[in-house]
Amino acid sequence: MADAPLFDTLTIIGPGLIGSSILRRARQTGTLARRLITADSAPAVLQRARELDLADEVTASLTEAAAKSDAVILCIPTGAIRPVAAAILPHMRPGSILSDVASVRSTLGPDISALLPEDVSYVPAHPMAGTEYSGPDAGFATLFENRWTLLVPPAGTPSEAITTMETFWQRCGARTRQITDQYHDQICAMVSHLPHLLAFTICDTADRLSADLRADVLEYAASGFRDFTRIAASDPTMWRDIFLTNRDVLLATFERFEKDAHLMVEAIRNGDSEAITERIRRGRRIRQGLLENRQA
Repeated sequence: MADAPLFDTLTIIGPGLIGSSILRRARQTGTLARRLITADSAPAVLQRARELDLADEVTASLTEAAAKSDAVILCIPTGAIRPVAAAILPHMRPGSILSDVASVRSTLGPDISALLPEDVSYVPAHPMAGTEYSGPDAGFATLFENRWTLLVPPAGTPSEAITTMETFWQRCGARTRQITDQYHDQICAMVSHLPHLLAFTICDTADRLSADLRADVLEYAASGFRDFTRIAASDPTMWRDIFLTNRDVLLATFERFEKDAHLMVEAIRNGDSEAITERIRRGRRIRQGLLENRQA
């Protein structure tokens, strides 16, 4: 017998890549919620959500959507989460759950916990899945399949709410793990934030070449440049917020990378073939590990 829906009514605020993928998964399986609402402040996003039939109700009123729901997930840029949470929490039902999918936890847990009405739980989670595309058209139902979702519940969160959201993400196809805010931000700085910083920067460097050289770089780009810079097509507002919110951890991670890059440069300058080969081998082992862990 099919699993009954976890929630009667689920609201997704921000039907972009992550939000619309959740909605598509909910439509496909019927096990996440009986009724779906999506809300956004952008008329064009709402119109497209209606055209794609992503939810049973599409609305510009975040507070009205929250008041009707057993769970609300904020799938919006990191910088918008605090003000939107502050606006909707007074309207949420007793017994309901607020979540978000921010890729920087920082002080979000304590800040939002301080705003919680009685009997409303906060269980944020970060799905380690995505593409360089954004908007309602970017989502797909299998986005989270075999990917990790990191749950970061603040101290004192009711265990029942945590279990419910863990089951939610598992029904989305994800593997789940609970970690702390600080550890989450350290992991994400290495596996996500630093790679995006480097991809944006190398594209900026290419853009500043002489006109002829720039044109030929883009014309003759080999697979290495194409693969490395794919994520540079990601949403600028989202990544600006991530870089600024996780600034201290990201900068510390970059400084470590900078030292390692300098060692490679010195090995090349000195013709140290053994050191060069060993660093390449170590990088290759990391890639092989990703493949074995089904994360590539």
